Amino acid sequence: MEKLQYGLVLTVSVVASLGVVSFVSCIAAEIKRTREDEVKLVGRLCKLPGSHAFGFGIAALICLIVAQVVGNLVVICGHFCAREKKSSGSKAKQPMILIALLFTSWMSFVMAVTLISTATSMSRKQTYGEGWLDGECYLVKQGIYIGSGILVLITVGSTLGLVIITMRKSQVEEGFKGEQSKLNTKL
Repeated sequence: MEKLQYGLVLTVSVVASLGVVSFVSCIAAEIKRTREDEVKLVGRLCKLPGSHAFGFGIAALICLIVAQVVGNLVVICGHFCAREKKSSGSKAKQPMILIALLFTSWMSFVMAVTLISTATSMSRKQTYGEGWLDGECYLVKQGIYIGSGILVLITVGSTLGLVIITMRKSQVEEGFKGEQSKLNTKL
């Protein structure tokens, strides 16, 4: 049972740390994004310098993806490993809270990845005539990275909720089995 507690603490620490790094990277990208006064126009052609927001956006994406994968692997393993260990063949009903957290986690994850990746790709250097899309320069609007950061927090929060509920459920089942085996040996 102590092994599961250490696993819970380690998993929560890893997912939460990656989520915080991703959120802070989103805030840093917002601060370092390219501004309108940095656009250089020559006729109809435009040029944007490279921005540090690109690097922060990549860091935010990587941390968010790793946090989501780690958290969901723990949930999947905790759920299916606990099911395999059960001796009874009955299938328990899934709590609605787990389904709601899973849905929230994945929907906010998809929205955050879409926003961060699009804004990050727009933060790359854009030379004259070779803009982001169709040869035109595009700027990341103010607040896009902050909105992404909020979605990161929602994703990580719901993933942490899933991890904690799943691992606590596994701990309770393990504890119950341990107590049951102690009673059987005493009889």
